[in-house]
Amino acid sequence: MVFDDFPFWLRFAHFINIIFITLLIRSGIEILSALPKLYFNDHAKPGSEWIKFTKKKLPKDRLWISLDEEESFSSWIALPGHRNLGLGRHWHFFSIIFWIANGAAYYILLFTSDEWQRLIPTSWNIFPQAFHTAMMYASFHFPPPGDPYNPIQQLSYLGVVFLLGPFMIATGAAMSPAIDARFPWYPKMFRGRQVARSLHFLGMIAFVLFIVVHLTMVTIERFPENMGNIALGQGRGTSLGVAIGLFSLFVIAVIIVHVWATGSSLHKPRRIQNILDVVILPAKWVLFRKAVSKQQFHKSEISPFFRVNGYPPDTKEYRDLLANNFATWKLKVYGVVENPLDLSLADMHAMRKQTQITEHYCIQGWTAVGEWTGVPMRYIIELCKPLLPLARYVIFRSYQYTDGDEFYEVLDLEIVKHPQTILAIEMNGEPLDIGHGAPLRLRVETQLGYKMVKWIRAIEFVSDYKNIGMGQGGHREDHMYYSPRAGI
Repeated sequence: MVFDDFPFWLRFAHFINIIFITLLIRSGIEILSALPKLYFNDHAKPGSEWIKFTKKKLPKDRLWISLDEEESFSSWIALPGHRNLGLGRHWHFFSIIFWIANGAAYYILLFTSDEWQRLIPTSWNIFPQAFHTAMMYASFHFPPPGDPYNPIQQLSYLGVVFLLGPFMIATGAAMSPAIDARFPWYPKMFRGRQVARSLHFLGMIAFVLFIVVHLTMVTIERFPENMGNIALGQGRGTSLGVAIGLFSLFVIAVIIVHVWATGSSLHKPRRIQNILDVVILPAKWVLFRKAVSKQQFHKSEISPFFRVNGYPPDTKEYRDLLANNFATWKLKVYGVVENPLDLSLADMHAMRKQTQITEHYCIQGWTAVGEWTGVPMRYIIELCKPLLPLARYVIFRSYQYTDGDEFYEVLDLEIVKHPQTILAIEMNGEPLDIGHGAPLRLRVETQLGYKMVKWIRAIEFVSDYKNIGMGQGGHREDHMYYSPRAGI
């Protein structure tokens, strides 16, 4: 079959794809910098990684937290670079929405036209033909031009479009706490979240290699014809100067997007966060707001090592509580509620409790399985009786101060009502230790770890959180540009 020129929609989709796949790669590198180690086991114990991109050695003579493992990658490769995980994730999720939308439109147009025949082989003969073509390349000879691709090109494009792209979406979804909590069987298809993370990284490397090889071959093999196809949709009889000019505009446009994204993120981070959230937050709200955790691991799956994240409070108030073994500690529950509460640790132990063995998902990338025992937040809600519909959000306040401000996090009331949202007082059958949040910490299994406040001193029910802190929905959101909704 002889094909017509490349249609405009195909060339436009190619242009959009280049922009967002490169944004995804660079923001993915920024996400990797938060935990520059990759594992093939979900316990993610230091020293068991199969590859690492850091020279840091963790101290053995003092407490260290997972934030100490972060690296600062250059803005030349990472978006935005320089330890900005919050905006790196924002760019990643913003880009994936448009990348998937562009891909879906491409699939639809591909199969509602004859263009699918450019990619999908109609004969098994393509495999011996591809082998013959590979031998020609190996002998430093160019094969005759295809129509429009030679067999190696056709199989390569087929693999990238229909295998590598969906593979990246599938492994990316396996790293979402909301998806994994709702469908515990899903990450097991990849042998766990850490394996999915490693496979996702290898998929990124495959994309990078494909782009490098693709650009190299476009340049050294039938360059004028390739320029014509890319810029104007037709390779023969095209003015090389016009084609190169249009292609140069395409390259300049991609460069401008990356320069603007990097510079704006570094110099006006809050503005960029708010702009990207216009797209990201509604998508998260629709997809993950009602996700309910169904996790229940076995005791044999509890991790032998569980990282600490966040240095314990260093205030006189907390030191005094620690000195008397929290005998005078009180949990204050207040705000737009009918019955404010003051609960001692003995009161918490006397309440009905539940035990759950779940996997912790840190925003940095590490995981660990732990057993948690505590009071379901649904029971606290029954006791304090929030005034509805005024009470829409719940603020969990900590004894911890970071960057000079109180550590707090905000959750939607609907998420707080989930069956596995508990106030934990025990971990792995023992009272909570200091590093993991004694005397009380939050467990909300559909969210990333930074929402699970440790060293809790108070819980406040509010109608809005815009007047709390910097109004972003939590301490990490205020200072590190994290998202107030942390299901993915």
